[in-house]
Amino acid sequence: MKTSYFVATTILAAGLSAIASPANSQTLEKVSDSNKITVSYREASVPFSYLISPAEAVGFSVDLTDAIVDDVRRKLNKPNLEVAHIPVSSQTRIPLLVNGTYDLECGSTTNNAARGKDVAFAISHFYTGTRLLTKKTSGIKNYADLAKKTVASTVGSTNEKVLRQYSADNNLDVQVVLGKDYDDSMALVENDRAVAFAMDDILLFGLMANSKNPDSLEVVGDALQVEPYGCMLRKDDPEFKQLVDGTIARLMESGEFERLYTKWFQSPIPPKGMNLNMPMSEQLKANLKARSDKPAL
Repeated sequence: MKTSYFVATTILAAGLSAIASPANSQTLEKVSDSNKITVSYREASVPFSYLISPAEAVGFSVDLTDAIVDDVRRKLNKPNLEVAHIPVSSQTRIPLLVNGTYDLECGSTTNNAARGKDVAFAISHFYTGTRLLTKKTSGIKNYADLAKKTVASTVGSTNEKVLRQYSADNNLDVQVVLGKDYDDSMALVENDRAVAFAMDDILLFGLMANSKNPDSLEVVGDALQVEPYGCMLRKDDPEFKQLVDGTIARLMESGEFERLYTKWFQSPIPPKGMNLNMPMSEQLKANLKARSDKPAL
């Protein structure tokens, strides 16, 4: 990141309380008056936003954040605008945004109707869905190939529910075995106790890249339960949403968005030079033109 980190000692207390009423002023007015914008980062959301040292977060979403902040500087004519950064978690990201602790979150947050009651989302910048990690020798190419076979997922995941429902709806009689975590589920495939592992595709590409023998594995199948990720901002702030959407639309139109995608999803990334080798999804390719902020169902 471009500036030093600001870590508020009171954010957990603020975040874990009930969602407060939104900040009184609109975001750009608030930023202009204080000469400071506060943005969030995630500590381990590879490759979107993650720490590579105690004082540096990097990632695809961090680059989007930086581009938005640059446009805020230009909009407000404040080249020396201060940028503060705070960490957020799945539990704190919405309440801390709503109560005004920070102003913008670009991470790996799904835009859905339930969250849309509390916050607003910008143009979707990523789509994920349940797909299948399997050995190249398995013969598995899509869900029909799973009939009467054993498939792994992870305890407590939405992917397990999606898989079971798909199996029931299509009379596949899939036998589901659950790992206690991602690595455990991955081991079930590597040790031939399951023919495939059903999980969010972005996680599968990361697991494959970090596996002992990535060339022996592949991610296959149509994406089930597709979920869009979007930058998150406070509701009822049309001026700031227009700016954030404008930045993302400009990046998509200029080709810079595709360059950033290649940088983080199809090239070696820090700190270990891992390459996810994850092609852009058809949904995201379509949204480079559509520029939709439509939530998941």
